[in-house]
Amino acid sequence: MNLIKADIANSRTALGIEFGSTRIKAVLIDSDHSPIASGSYEWENRLEEGIWTYSLDDIWQGLQISYQEMAVEVKEKYGVTLQKIGAIGFSAMMHGYMVFNKDGELLVPFRTWRNSITEQARKELTELFNYNIPQRWSIAHLYQAILNEEEHVVDVTFFTTLAGYIHWKLTGKKVLGIGDASGMFPIDVETKNYDTRMIQAFDDLIGEKNYPWKLEEILPQVMLAGDEAGQLSEEGAKLLDVSGNLQAGIPLCPPEGDAGTGMVATNSVAKRTGNVSAGTSVFAMIVLEKELKKVHPEIDLVTTPSGSLVGMVHANNCSSDINAWVKLFREFSEVLGCKVNIDKIFEILFSKALEGDRDCGGLLSYGYYSGENITGMREGRPLFVRSPESNFNLANFMRVHLFSALGALKIGIDILLTEENIQIDKILGHGGLFKTKGVGQKVMAAVMSAPVSVMETAGEGGAWGIALLASFMTNRQENESLEEYLDKKVFVTYTGVKVDADEKDVEGFEVFIKRYKQGLTIEQAAIDSLI
Repeated sequence: MNLIKADIANSRTALGIEFGSTRIKAVLIDSDHSPIASGSYEWENRLEEGIWTYSLDDIWQGLQISYQEMAVEVKEKYGVTLQKIGAIGFSAMMHGYMVFNKDGELLVPFRTWRNSITEQARKELTELFNYNIPQRWSIAHLYQAILNEEEHVVDVTFFTTLAGYIHWKLTGKKVLGIGDASGMFPIDVETKNYDTRMIQAFDDLIGEKNYPWKLEEILPQVMLAGDEAGQLSEEGAKLLDVSGNLQAGIPLCPPEGDAGTGMVATNSVAKRTGNVSAGTSVFAMIVLEKELKKVHPEIDLVTTPSGSLVGMVHANNCSSDINAWVKLFREFSEVLGCKVNIDKIFEILFSKALEGDRDCGGLLSYGYYSGENITGMREGRPLFVRSPESNFNLANFMRVHLFSALGALKIGIDILLTEENIQIDKILGHGGLFKTKGVGQKVMAAVMSAPVSVMETAGEGGAWGIALLASFMTNRQENESLEEYLDKKVFVTYTGVKVDADEKDVEGFEVFIKRYKQGLTIEQAAIDSLI
């Protein structure tokens, strides 16, 4: 307790705040990199006029409440009013579209990664660059707005992600960590900056529009892990801490995306390592040893926070449909007069899934709340279907929803493993799907055909990851790499629990994924028929 108090008093702490798709979380760590206080704010995106979005009011309210909860915990546990912090970092959902005019005004509502409205732009840019540009990437949103002849495009002076926006407002700096930047526009891993050939190709493509800007002028500056990316301004301190206790001048690390912080939080930034983040969406990140042999629309190429090339398989949908069914079961239990904690219901139902048939007994589901790029679905229609011969019981019902949550991911992973012959030494999992011990891991191991480990810190997730990046900035030794820092100073004492792939589970998932692919016509029919 005294050591933690001394860390707080002497600014040997680091604060990470991450904007996830359903929760904003603040985590304060001490000099040993251990979480000592946290706060959170639950939020949900909204579908407004066909666009998945969050309002600016929600963004700032969530930031302030999560920080306030953390600061209150510091006061209650350690008897200290938080005024100074050693370093701060912000991270958020990657991609999406936030554009501002010369007065700093948001020109159109924030368009999140979840939107599947940029198919024409995706296709044309992928062909132009000979580089996969997914629909959710920021440059695809910008080009689609140009193709749509949206009036606001002419007034754009700054173009960034959610993390970049928060950082800008708190420091005045228009910068972005390279990992987050790699989801806006392709990165040249040799120069650790935007690919200049592709920037020129884009400017040439839209040249006849005669916009008063060039792409490089409106993109945020790229920064690497370990760089100082500005300091908390007086205005920023008041925005973050409405109590007025927090002092300005605190250094900030480059803002990062949730993919990068997931890699840091699982110590998966070295080559031949990977991690899987499974929550509202699911994505697998494999740090590559070399470029891929060909362009795959199912595989994003992004980077670690230090600029190493990463193959990313991203599925828009994962746990949303599972959450909806669990809420239904809770409602049923309440009708019976049984009030059961929602976490307990998750634990019971997830554990039940392990009793199911290896291939889910012939059941099939698609948890598509939104469109799914990997399978070519423009919209979402959550769907459950079975035949009269299916083995329909609770165990198989829960098992098929866990399998389906990873179905689109499996399609992309198979491309990396079989077509590209990517070698993976270890996979680490984090996110809500892994909360029930052993269950999510066992299913994920079947998907990856490889052992999957979950660390004790997995529940802290990306907020802890960005706090580690903030700590790395202030505590790194000269020429010390992020990989070395994590290996030797952070993860020495953190242990993980490993679950090996069960051969019968792997075989069962292969049977299921064949059914999943064959049934995609059913999902498409639901999209076409249900408005």
